[in-house]
Amino acid sequence: MNRRLAITVLGASMVFGATTPVFAHHTFAGTYFPGQTVKIEGELVQFLYRNPHSFVHLIVMDPATGAVTRWAVEWAAGGQLGRNGVTRETLKPGDHVIIVGHPARKPEDHMLRMLSITRPSDGWKWGGTFD
Repeated sequence: MNRRLAITVLGASMVFGATTPVFAHHTFAGTYFPGQTVKIEGELVQFLYRNPHSFVHLIVMDPATGAVTRWAVEWAAGGQLGRNGVTRETLKPGDHVIIVGHPARKPEDHMLRMLSITRPSDGWKWGGTFD
């Protein structure tokens, strides 16, 4: 009897677990400073349009030193961006962009959480939310 009960419970938990959505998510406040903003400007080198978060990578030159740094900017999920008119084709390598975002807690990571992006060449802008 105990074996039959264990198999039934295991089977039920597998079926229930396979159909229950997962709502776990990391906190942005653990990675970024939500009360601070940074503005960077540079050339886009990669646009990763995906879930759970899209990323924009760009090369930024420090005007004071001339040093070049690659930044990773975390954006919304592909589905969220699509609902706001952003597609895989919206941004291309070589696009000059200006991004405002929350900086990473570790400055040496050169990361931001996207708040807004502008492409001055044609005036295209996005400003939205992850929520």
